Amino acid sequence: MNLRSPAFGILFSVSLIAAAGNMALQSVLPNIGRAFELRDTLVSAAFAISALMWTLASPYWARLSDTLGRKKVMMIGLSGFVLSMTGFGLATTSGLKGWLGFGVAFVLMALARTIYGVFGSAAPIAAQAYVADRTTAEQRTQAMSMLASAQGLGTVVGPTLAPLFVLPLIGLAGPMYAFAAMGAVALVVVWRRLPSGEVARIPSPSGRRDQTGKGLWKDPRVRDYLLYGLLVTGAQAVNISVLGFHIIDELAATGTAAHDTHPFIALAMFAGAAATLLAQWGLIPLLKLQPRDLMRWGAGLALAGNVLSIASPGYYGVVMGYAVVSMGVGFARPGFTAGSSLSVGASEQGTVAGLMMSLAGLSFLAPPVIGVALYEFAEPAPFIANALLLAAATALCFMSPRLRAGPADLPDRDETPSPETPPASQPGPEGNR
Repeated sequence: MNLRSPAFGILFSVSLIAAAGNMALQSVLPNIGRAFELRDTLVSAAFAISALMWTLASPYWARLSDTLGRKKVMMIGLSGFVLSMTGFGLATTSGLKGWLGFGVAFVLMALARTIYGVFGSAAPIAAQAYVADRTTAEQRTQAMSMLASAQGLGTVVGPTLAPLFVLPLIGLAGPMYAFAAMGAVALVVVWRRLPSGEVARIPSPSGRRDQTGKGLWKDPRVRDYLLYGLLVTGAQAVNISVLGFHIIDELAATGTAAHDTHPFIALAMFAGAAATLLAQWGLIPLLKLQPRDLMRWGAGLALAGNVLSIASPGYYGVVMGYAVVSMGVGFARPGFTAGSSLSVGASEQGTVAGLMMSLAGLSFLAPPVIGVALYEFAEPAPFIANALLLAAATALCFMSPRLRAGPADLPDRDETPSPETPPASQPGPEGNR
């Protein structure tokens, strides 16, 4: 597949819209929760439901794309995205306008997020498989990197555009309607313009599913990478979930009303995404760090960011702390994903990639709810808990023989990320797919 072809441009746009829409929603959700007078933990639970359903549904969509076809599964995923964003927007509007009680409106919002969790993984999984079907081994790394960069770009675009769609008549529901419309346009374009030309997939001679890599999650070669990744991504999930509420409360102390804080939340999320881009597009290629060093620096910077959030109250302290955390995770994520990949053989790459992606769903199940509950108990509590998690991750880098040594330096294998390596998107069940 030519990366300049219209087909690849369509796939890039699908991934960009999905990531941008999800991050735009995440940027307005705290204000919606406060407008509905809901407990912050209930608001975070809406995303936990989405994460659970995403984790459970992803294997199904991967298998279905093999039999039903990549394009059809992509269209199913986009349809689910449009339905979820529209439903969330209508539920928000109904609550804000007083057409429904806040409790009923919130239940409908949670239902819309459940729909997203069920269908949301279908489109990115099918898009990735579509590219894999149509590229040679030599082309695939660059093609997959370019496709992943759409998600990284979406984490910047979503929070940046969201304030522009908070309009007088529709208010906080505006970003959902806007991205639902974009998703509908993408659906039509995929239907009309994306070539199907399904590639035949030959079953194994035995007719049984390949068992290569089964149980890899407990293999000593990757076990510590998984544990490190879970600690780091879980801590960042807490930071993301608490961010909006923290900014609303800090600005309230200066007399800023909650409904006026959305641009400030969007700016903070933009700062975090920009810090991730700086780490992965600039510093990693410049410093030529290997996985072992990326993990050490990543956990250390994320730890420093949480300490900064405790020690430096006020809006600018919150933004700086979140940006430092994001930069740290920008180092850490390529470190543990590359390290785990380099630790296993070619036949196990698919399995280890699936394990790494599953961390996104797992990190957004319990950590955000627990983090917001801690924040309701005491403002510094989630950052103290994160500091403990990240201190454990940092210690693991030095105490684990596997992480301390790093992956074996095999011949013909370069562990340094290339300058073209795109940034990982902001975490979450909807990212890094």
